[in-house]
Amino acid sequence: MKEAPLNFWSLYQHGFARIAACTGHTVIADPHANAEAVLRQARRCADEGVAVAVYPELGLTGYSIEDLLLQDALLDRVEEALETVVAGSAELLPVLVVGAPLRHRHRIYNCAVIIHRGRVLGVVPKSYPPNYREFYERRQIADGHDERGGSIRVAGAEVPFGVDLLFAAADVPGLVLHTEICEDMWVPVPPSAEAALAGATVLVNLSGSPITVGRAEDRRLLCRSASSRCLAAYVYAAAGLGESTTDLSWDGQTMIYENGVLLAETDRFPLGDQYAVADVDLDLLRQERHRMGTFDDNRRAHAARTGDFRTVSFELDPPLTDLGLRRRVERFPFVPADPDRLALDCYEAYNIQVAGLQQRLAAIGGPKVVIGVSGGLDSTHALIVAARAMDRAGRPRSDILAFTLPGFATSDHTKDNAHKLMRALGVTAAELDITPTARLMLQEIGHPFASGEPVYDVTFENVQAGLRTDYLFRLANQRGGIVLGTGDLSELALGWSTYGVGDQMSHYNVNSGVPKTFIQHLIRWVITSGQFDDETGRILAAILDTEISPELVPGEEMQSTESKIGPYALHDFTLFQVLRYGFRPSKIAFLAWHAWHDPDAGAWPPGFPEAKRGAYDLAEIRHWLEVFCRRFFAFSQFKRSAMPNGPKVSAGGSLSPRGDWRAPSDGNAEAWLRDLARFDFDAASAGR
Repeated sequence: MKEAPLNFWSLYQHGFARIAACTGHTVIADPHANAEAVLRQARRCADEGVAVAVYPELGLTGYSIEDLLLQDALLDRVEEALETVVAGSAELLPVLVVGAPLRHRHRIYNCAVIIHRGRVLGVVPKSYPPNYREFYERRQIADGHDERGGSIRVAGAEVPFGVDLLFAAADVPGLVLHTEICEDMWVPVPPSAEAALAGATVLVNLSGSPITVGRAEDRRLLCRSASSRCLAAYVYAAAGLGESTTDLSWDGQTMIYENGVLLAETDRFPLGDQYAVADVDLDLLRQERHRMGTFDDNRRAHAARTGDFRTVSFELDPPLTDLGLRRRVERFPFVPADPDRLALDCYEAYNIQVAGLQQRLAAIGGPKVVIGVSGGLDSTHALIVAARAMDRAGRPRSDILAFTLPGFATSDHTKDNAHKLMRALGVTAAELDITPTARLMLQEIGHPFASGEPVYDVTFENVQAGLRTDYLFRLANQRGGIVLGTGDLSELALGWSTYGVGDQMSHYNVNSGVPKTFIQHLIRWVITSGQFDDETGRILAAILDTEISPELVPGEEMQSTESKIGPYALHDFTLFQVLRYGFRPSKIAFLAWHAWHDPDAGAWPPGFPEAKRGAYDLAEIRHWLEVFCRRFFAFSQFKRSAMPNGPKVSAGGSLSPRGDWRAPSDGNAEAWLRDLARFDFDAASAGR
């Protein structure tokens, strides 16, 4: 297999496969009409670069034909119709998964026929035909759960037949299909579970499933659960209009889930052809299985069954052109745009932090809390977490000893906000000016600033950061307290902290699991959910409007953190993909462009200020991605290796060396930078 050229804009170059779940108007007992309908949708799918197209159960005849399934005249026409579909697929891209009744030995089987580029790859029978309530399938249909290792003659060829079949694309790594049919999904141990353990990543279900009140939600639950438990995509296509309404009705539900997340679904009760299309992330599924070792442990426990699966290989030959990306990519992967989901995440995150601090204080004898308050987002959030922890423990907020420690560049605005917040919360507040001590230290070490030169280097900055932490630790010693850390997950990722005697260190850090882009939403939730009084809410709102700055360098303009190390929006985007999924930088750039190139496309988290809704082009994304890789992989791990305790908050992961991220302190970024070099980003940008 020759190596394909690298086109940055091709979704197939970045580990995705486009999948479709199709439904339409069935013509009862007319296989030829239904075959034409299959090909009509297949041609449309091919035009859109779809790799796999899934159709409803018994789609060539209709599901609801009862004893007509036993009529030779109809079954003859089914075989002819299959030949039509096979011939019509010869020049088409998608693998077609088509439902048909087939004669085999002494019985009729309800089958999924897998067709690609003019040949039948294999046939999978339904494992568990139902015979209860409105269903009476076993009158006509044989169960196929024990059909393994066999073959069947169809469309003029002898092809594999059984429930033990996987269909793997040799030229699309990770695209491995398994098929089950309707009821198979509803049993306690569905065939797809074994198939996933055997290596299937895309589980497809051809369904008849008549609609009754509430059944659509049951299907969603089962599809979502299967995709989550099996670390797979689950593709569901149900029968719709045209089925017999003698006693039932049909809604044509289609949906695609990936690892518990709904990627696409269609409106139910359609009048004609309809399909859900989504780009499934095969890399994500593979990475999830690598991380979850118990997934493979489970495979080994069931090796007697999973080891017997047969694999049918095929060449998909996908287009390597720009097909766009048919999936939602969150601009802020740590911050869901859905209002209800965001509110729940904020509730849980805040209470994780509060409960963690409350437990730590109780476990070590109930010391006071010593915290530095700058008037910025991180220290503000840590302070309101501490206040609520004291409330929950039944302790006075005066047991929080809060200090603002102004330095050479501290602005009146941030210092004023810090004092207002401390007063509003009723903590024990004080101000300790570090500038005299900082001047003395700079003088003692012979720094040019002490002689009046405007030298604002890293030493100048770290003298201030270090003194703040030094004062806080000594104050904690003096007054029976512990130092509460305020640095966040994003700063830990980038190494944007002063090591040791600096903001990298504390006795306990409630923010270490919270990314910068999430903290503003946590504070906003604290305001809107009424965690504190209105005056505190107004002060918190004012702090939210303040530029992110370390305030270490004197000057007319406020020192901007993001102008130095890059936008936290992009860094947090990259951090999530690296930490949660281990994605390549080139893939992260592809995803980031789709998430960030157009401020008017896609949803923003609720409450995100209109004025701050920006965009990034590919050149900016690539530049800051390289900065991230150098800082994260080659520079800052030594700071994370010695980080203090703090609670994991996000499912995206934490950077604790005792938890999600264990890495050498003397690593390098070479592999990640080489991956970025695989693509010509200048040419890619010009192509847009």
